[in-house]
This record gives sequence, structure tokens and C-alpha cells, in this order.
Amino acid sequence: MTVSDLDRLHSQLSKLEDMFPGYLTEIVEGSIVASPVRPLHGRTIQRLWAMVEDQLSSEWALVSGVAFPFDDANEFCPDLAVIPAEAEAENRSAYPFDLIELVAEVVSPESVRRDYEVKPRWYASRGIANYLILDPLKGHCVAMWNPGADGYRGHDIIPYGTDLTVDSPLGKLTIATAGLPTDPKARDRS
Repeated sequence: MTVSDLDRLHSQLSKLEDMFPGYLTEIVEGSIVASPVRPLHGRTIQRLWAMVEDQLSSEWALVSGVAFPFDDANEFCPDLAVIPAEAEAENRSAYPFDLIELVAEVVSPESVRRDYEVKPRWYASRGIANYLILDPLKGHCVAMWNPGADGYRGHDIIPYGTDLTVDSPLGKLTIATAGLPTDPKARDRS
């Protein structure tokens, strides 16, 4: 994908960003999806960011809420993605998906299907080595690895309170899930 293709795809979504303040907008399966961003969501991202950033070498950087066009019908804005620091320094609003080494999504009531079904297929089919789903509704983290054309071949479900170690191309990353917030209204805690 060329830079001009990337800019063209991203322009579809960027035209609408100011129309939905307080919402994360993405293109998923050809539909524009606007999900409200709640404080719990933001706290989860901030805590995960701090944990991961402290363990990365200077060659890598974190981005959040920036676009990664996969095709005309799918432009995801991951809650957290690890990309090369050199690319992050360009300070773009959109990046090629093939820069992502690790990606994480925080589940909200509106994003359950996207985070558990749609995005894992896309992330895996594009060779993204590790995908983390942080689920404050259920109080657990799902770690996926070994990407293939049909999805991830391996996964673990780790209840919040247990440290998660991700063996990634970036090295071993430890996520201390005990400090991650859970939704006080959640009924099904795993």
C-alpha cells in the first residue's frame, strides 16, 4: 500500500472525526462505527500503556487511536499498538497496518463482537504477532498469538489479578492485570 493509498483511505474517516466528539470512530466491515469513550476505557489504556512502554526498547513506540487502514472496508483505530519508533516519530494520523508488532483493544459494551470476532481475524490474517483483548466487563485479558490466515491459533484467558506474560517479537512483556479497572456494572466476571 502506498502513502497516497493510505491517505485516500484515511480521508474517508478523517472527514467525520470532528462530527463525533467523545467517540472513537472506525470503519469496520464497510460501516462507520462510533463508540463512546468512557473513563474506564481511558484508564485501562493509560495503565496498559505505562506497563508496556517501560518494557520496550527505544526502537519501538506506542500509538493509540490512530488509523490503520486494512482495506476500503476496514480502518481500525486500535486502543494500543506497538510500531517502530521511527514511524511513530512521523506523527501521522494513519499508518500502514504492517508496522504493528503488538495490538491491544479494550472491550466496551458496544465493541464486544468487533474486539472478539472481527479484529482478531484481520489482525491475524495480516501477520500481527500478538493481539491482547482487555475486557473490563468480564475482568479478564485474552492473549492471542500464532497468527494465520483464519485467525490466531493460540490464546490464553487470564483473569484480572494474575500477571500475563506475552512472549512477543518485542521480547517478553509482563502485564500486571491486578491494577486494571473493571466495570462496576459488569455481571459476568471470569
